[in-house]
Amino acid sequence: MTTTADTYHVPVLLKASVDGLDIRPDGIYVDVTFGGGGHSKEILSRLGDNGHLYSFDQDADAERNIVDDKRFTFVRSNFRYLKNWMRYHEVEQVDGILADLGVSSHHFDDETRGFSFRFDAPLDMRMNKRDGMTAADVLNDYEEERLADIFYLYGELKSSRRLAAAIVKARTAHAIRTTQDLANIVAPLLKREREKKETAKLFQALRIEVNHEMDALKEMLLAARDVLAPGGRLSVITYHSLEDRMVKNVMKTGNTEGKACQDFFGRVETPFRLVNNKVITADEEELAANPRSRSAKLRIAEKK
Repeated sequence: MTTTADTYHVPVLLKASVDGLDIRPDGIYVDVTFGGGGHSKEILSRLGDNGHLYSFDQDADAERNIVDDKRFTFVRSNFRYLKNWMRYHEVEQVDGILADLGVSSHHFDDETRGFSFRFDAPLDMRMNKRDGMTAADVLNDYEEERLADIFYLYGELKSSRRLAAAIVKARTAHAIRTTQDLANIVAPLLKREREKKETAKLFQALRIEVNHEMDALKEMLLAARDVLAPGGRLSVITYHSLEDRMVKNVMKTGNTEGKACQDFFGRVETPFRLVNNKVITADEEELAANPRSRSAKLRIAEKK
């Protein structure tokens, strides 16, 4: 499948998320989810000659969208290593960090990657095709209890144990290799009216496990807390409740668990100030143009 920067990924909440950074023309900014480069290009359009943008992406496919600009540095890495790479580039503090979490439209539309059950494809699901286990490895190698935990925690599937048992039983006959293999195994356990939604949750759970998404997000958010300069902004777009809860907790309390620390006077001690108390969502115009934006939530916080 041939893609361009325009078709690779349509950026969600583009203006609102970049507006949230309150960009200074001479500032240093980080886009930790480069993808098709939509958000990065918008940030660059607001920077002056002395500003700079660092953009992260671990997917080799994203490299075809790299921007030719002296104010731009592409970092071929998972965003969990944000702090390490800023130190490597001798950047002590940055003025803003943007993250568009989840999966790009490119990944869902690429028939070879296994992110979607719309296509019969190998169960890969790795964001970084050069490293790590695949979804097929997880399904064929994990113990039943571990599979059930993943489906429940990351897919919020109430039928997680039945699904795990069916997968373990099926793999004794033959290995589970393709998206269609998996869909056929779980279909009898799902009500017809909820089959697509439940299967999507199952694929989401597998994808999160394969890419260690929650661990990576936790590390990135805590690094952002340390790397941001006072007055710097953190602008994050989430797509499901697990990541949104973690982002909200960090912005409100400074930690991923949401445990509020209070001073002598009972005031919550947190490194951030919320810029928007209510999440920002897509308007009707964007919803019509980009259905993926329907589940998007934007939260913005400022480092104290």
